[in-house]
Amino acid sequence: MKNEALFSEINLGPYTLKNRVVLPPLTRSRSTQPGNIANDLMADYYGQRAGAGFMVTEGTQIEPRGQGYAWTPGIHSQDQIEGWKKVTREVHDKGALFLRSFGM
Repeated sequence: MKNEALFSEINLGPYTLKNRVVLPPLTRSRSTQPGNIANDLMADYYGQRAGAGFMVTEGTQIEPRGQGYAWTPGIHSQDQIEGWKKVTREVHDKGALFLRSFGM
């Protein structure tokens, strides 16, 4: 079976992905409580998967009433924003792209 195409670069809009492997959004329910803050465990999780060409994060609520599942990270407080910056740095430092999924 040939799979060279799977591991070849591809353009996605303005981005060049290093391969065609995509990590879909998965709700991990691992945010820090209280506050639903993205944390080191999440940074490790996404960093370990940085070999994918593109990653979509778990659902991220944009305001408190938008939380669909327990312990999911938000992005509506400054602490939550700082938590996501940590995750983003980890992923970008490993040369990967990802998109946060907002809402459920």
